[in-house]
Amino acid sequence: MNEITMKLNADRLIRMALEEDITSEDITTNSVMRKKETGEVQLLCKEDGVIAGLWVFERVFTLLDENTETEFYVKDGDKVKKGQLLGMVRGDIRVLLSGERTALNYLQRMSGIATYTRQIADMLEGSKTKLLDTRKTTPNMRIFEKYAVKTGGGYNHRYNLSDGILLKDNHIGAAGSVKKAVEMAKEYAPFVRKIEVETENLDMVKEALEAGADIIMLDNMSPEMMREAVELIDGRAQTECSGNVTRENIEKLVSIGVDYISSGALTHSAPILDLSLKNLHVV
Repeated sequence: MNEITMKLNADRLIRMALEEDITSEDITTNSVMRKKETGEVQLLCKEDGVIAGLWVFERVFTLLDENTETEFYVKDGDKVKKGQLLGMVRGDIRVLLSGERTALNYLQRMSGIATYTRQIADMLEGSKTKLLDTRKTTPNMRIFEKYAVKTGGGYNHRYNLSDGILLKDNHIGAAGSVKKAVEMAKEYAPFVRKIEVETENLDMVKEALEAGADIIMLDNMSPEMMREAVELIDGRAQTECSGNVTRENIEKLVSIGVDYISSGALTHSAPILDLSLKNLHVV
């Protein structure tokens, strides 16, 4: 998910977020600001992290008023520090007040994911293993959250169910076996699609290998079993480690030598990065 793709698809979702927050009017703002007046407000960082989603933050305000001006002193992917002035927003004070929470919700969430991703990606530095996200994203936030993962130094797994073949335990159960599931996927899917199979033990790994899987996911295995599986596969398929991967336990997995480590925690457990809009004043 790159910035160009995100921009093509984001407006509809941002509008939905604004409509959720403003059903008929911003009654508080309209109480204290009866007419247009130009103001300026500072975007401040309240803790160290990695910033992501500046364009989304800016777009919230320009959707409310295209004349709103935003100036940033950092770019997506930059490390930011507590107390740092990140940018300024200038425009109709009513727009600044009404858009504040939605804009910060996006920027804080995306920056939190980028920060958490960077922390884990740094642990993989120097190894061949790439860090992947999953589909464990917030509904209607996937496009933003997967962009944040990339901004933080991770890589995107499949974007959605149309994007790739991943035969998980229930698909295998429905088909009857790993072998049958792979055969059916090869018969149905375009030849350009890779087939990934989720395995939980060495017998499933062997069956996936024999069936010709392109990628074998080692799901919820112990590090010892995973190491044995990688030796068994011996480069005949790509390998992915998955299952409760977090910042706290990833160091144990790096030396195993898998091609990919996927972590749902990147999107479902990353805390927000604390940011605020402060010092609003008339100009």
